[in-house]
Amino acid sequence: MTRSARALLDEIQRELAPRDDDNLLVPSITAGRAPRAVFAALAAEEKRITLSDWRSFHALAARADEPHARTFFGGLAPGEQQANGMLDALIAAAGPDHGEERPRAGCQAYPAYVAWLALNGESSATAAGIYANFAAFGRYCKDVAAGMREHYGFADDACAFFDFFAADVPEIEEQALAAIQAGLDARRLDEREAHLCARLFQSYELQFWNTLAAEFRG
Repeated sequence: MTRSARALLDEIQRELAPRDDDNLLVPSITAGRAPRAVFAALAAEEKRITLSDWRSFHALAARADEPHARTFFGGLAPGEQQANGMLDALIAAAGPDHGEERPRAGCQAYPAYVAWLALNGESSATAAGIYANFAAFGRYCKDVAAGMREHYGFADDACAFFDFFAADVPEIEEQALAAIQAGLDARRLDEREAHLCARLFQSYELQFWNTLAAEFRG
């Protein structure tokens, strides 16, 4: 009997869970210790990332030859474009990024990997890797938005980017599961590749946050 997409995702997320707390920046923000300048850097880096991921998700959708995978990646692309626009309010509120390295290689490794997958990744394994990290990223964004309001006095429009990614969207989960299940049913999904993809996504995600944590020590 074919394995279920839910079982595979649960297994991957259990594997990732011990490292989810390796994010050094988010606790600093939630405690109000991070300097306000970190938000200018976050906005500047995410502005580049969302534009890159928007292109990459379109490319993934165009290259996928399985309908569920096309739906999943095609559905992610508009969210990146919407999130990109939401950053304008944070940029206006936080001011320019005065970091020494702009953009930061440690922050831009994540979208570079997404772009690599757009050319080289098998669709269903890529979908598993991307979605496996969504829960952790959503928690990070929820905590950042709370810290921004409590300790830094940011208005709702400046927090909108993080609120957007903190929101639970069942439709995306359904689309991800359908794409993964299609790969399993067709025996095209290599589970080792799905695990590897998810671990790399987690590593690049943590590298993004921890690059900024090292620069903006609170």
